[in-house]
Amino acid sequence: MSLYLGFDSSTQSLTATVIEVSTKVRRVVYQHALVFDTDLPQYQTTNGVRRHEDPLVVTSPPLMWVEALDTMMRTVATHREIDISRIVAIAGCAQQHGTVYLHASAARAIEGLDPSRGLADQLRTIFSRQESPVWMDESTGRQCAAIAAALGGDDAVARLTGSRPFARFAGPQIRKFAEDEPADYAATDRIHLVSSFMASLLLGAEAPIDPGDGAGMNLMDIRTLRWNRRALDATAPDLEDRLPPIREPKDSIGVLGRYWQQRYGFPAALLIPWTGDNPSSLIGAGLVDEGDVGISLGTSDTVFGPVARPPENPGGANVFGSPAGGYMLLVCFRNGSLAREHIRDQYRMDWSAFSRALASTPPANRGAIMLPWVEAEITPTVINAGVRRLGVPVDDGPGNVRALVEGQMMAMANHWAELATRPVGRIRATGGASQNREILHVMADVFGADVYPAASTNGASLGAALRAYQAHQSLTAPVSWPDVVAGFTDEVASPIRANPQNVEAYEKLRKRYADAERRAVLGSAQL
Repeated sequence: MSLYLGFDSSTQSLTATVIEVSTKVRRVVYQHALVFDTDLPQYQTTNGVRRHEDPLVVTSPPLMWVEALDTMMRTVATHREIDISRIVAIAGCAQQHGTVYLHASAARAIEGLDPSRGLADQLRTIFSRQESPVWMDESTGRQCAAIAAALGGDDAVARLTGSRPFARFAGPQIRKFAEDEPADYAATDRIHLVSSFMASLLLGAEAPIDPGDGAGMNLMDIRTLRWNRRALDATAPDLEDRLPPIREPKDSIGVLGRYWQQRYGFPAALLIPWTGDNPSSLIGAGLVDEGDVGISLGTSDTVFGPVARPPENPGGANVFGSPAGGYMLLVCFRNGSLAREHIRDQYRMDWSAFSRALASTPPANRGAIMLPWVEAEITPTVINAGVRRLGVPVDDGPGNVRALVEGQMMAMANHWAELATRPVGRIRATGGASQNREILHVMADVFGADVYPAASTNGASLGAALRAYQAHQSLTAPVSWPDVVAGFTDEVASPIRANPQNVEAYEKLRKRYADAERRAVLGSAQL
């Protein structure tokens, strides 16, 4: 029976997932996470990153990712419950937007790795930039503005590349490097994303970038899935010469390199292009049919799902290529858990009391509305933070809890409906707050769809392993994506059903909420 290995190189850790697939068995054989702060303390990171004197600058040492991969491959190879000779295909994903900068010597070093020596010792001199900016970096506001100006404005960039220029995106980060450190940029032969860099280490040669992660750069034409000349020229000189090619996510890029075969005894397993963690999580959550939606309730809240084509104008949303074909649409709301914690603390509640308050108040909250912008908001664009209330007294703790949660859900439902071409069929809920069933009841009623808690807490690495299975299986016979994810992403708990009466009430309230949001964004003093 065949095994498939998937990786997720996230901000804080590297996770490996091994799955077994046969005609009778579909199961996760092994899952392990290596935490950068504790398992590789020599790199002196906090939550996987390094912060700098400028608080907007956030980086990670790329050599840490090199050593993490070597350590994880050794761990997988020596685990007594895994017969690594049965691993037939490998895929992976990584945190989106991070960039890795290499000297010309890197290609020879990666191709000529000595299996008798550790990976980090052989590759510590290949970097033209010792620190990699990651998605948490917010230092490129000036570069974002310059790119937007060169391409006709924020919305023009979104229509072209799938997203407006965002500070965390690779394009603005590359432009900042070229402007601030021109000599080091000139000495840079290759610029990889974290995903394509890690795949290169496994391959022992240069790996391509896939459209899922390539879309997070403001450099790729979202419709042709190729580097766009205008976007490249607006970013940095001779940039295309420094970028890997873009390849389809289902393509084979070769087999596992000689280094891993000789050092740890791995077989010549098929290698699949790595993608970004968001597109990989789409597969790991089983969201492979248009109309399926995922909602992550974390520090920020996100609503995401597969779509057949990109919206004409994504606005503040993000569009990525999907590993299952077509596209992934993602809309991010900054005021997620921070806003929930703010209201909880304001009324001196713990989470149990928060849930009781939600349960004790009526759906639609007698028409009361809250715009929960505790911090500046991404969707919609709100610079001046501040909670806005309409019809809910400040001294009504339970009413404020319900207004907050309903406001968050109505914002997500409204903005998703503006961009998606199909109504929501079902929802997979993930993130810390998805454990709160009272919140999920509001979600189901506002969206008018049943809500299923996600089956896996490591959806990105599971998605990578499933991609490896799909690519390997497709070499001999076509396999549909619903068949690929079946048995791995099936529901593990009873769904939270939408209440038709509440759905009707929220349909009316959502229209009022959209009007209140629009007037607030325009700066009206009176909602």
